[in-house]
Amino acid sequence: MRALMNLITSVNSGIGKSCAWLSLGIVLVQFTVVVMRYVFGIGSIWMQESITYMHGFLFMLAAAYTLSVDGHVRVDIFYRDARPRIKAMVDLVGSVFFLLPMCAVIIYWSWGYVASSWSIWEGSQEASGIQGRYLLKSAIIGFAVLVGLQGIAIIIRSVLALGGDKDSLDSFKQIQE
Repeated sequence: MRALMNLITSVNSGIGKSCAWLSLGIVLVQFTVVVMRYVFGIGSIWMQESITYMHGFLFMLAAAYTLSVDGHVRVDIFYRDARPRIKAMVDLVGSVFFLLPMCAVIIYWSWGYVASSWSIWEGSQEASGIQGRYLLKSAIIGFAVLVGLQGIAIIIRSVLALGGDKDSLDSFKQIQE
């Protein structure tokens, strides 16, 4: 079980760290668009759309990495000060009853939307835009799959912690300290 948990976490970590480079791409392309527009008086729809694509891929595909490092915003009163076993129980219940079902709902409802986009090779409405809108829409399913897999890793870590595994219990001690 630990090997599966580590594999999922390392895959999401690699994807998240790779997607983080899109932040730099967004800044550089946006800077270039502004300079082109206001200094040289030319525009590029393709470049403007690429910012939207990079932004979408960054947030959709790096969400699981953020979950793996416990970087999502928590609105909690008790979790921060709870004992590691209580944190493990909260994460286990939250992942089983909320996270995984929501990922399944996202996949279920977006499947047709994404499939129809692929069936027509949907592209930009602009002639000089990016002709790969179907790829951007696929990030919705990628998001749900990656977050769902990370939810499985959280469940494994929680079960190990509740079983008394020292490393897993220590990981819950470090959350929100």
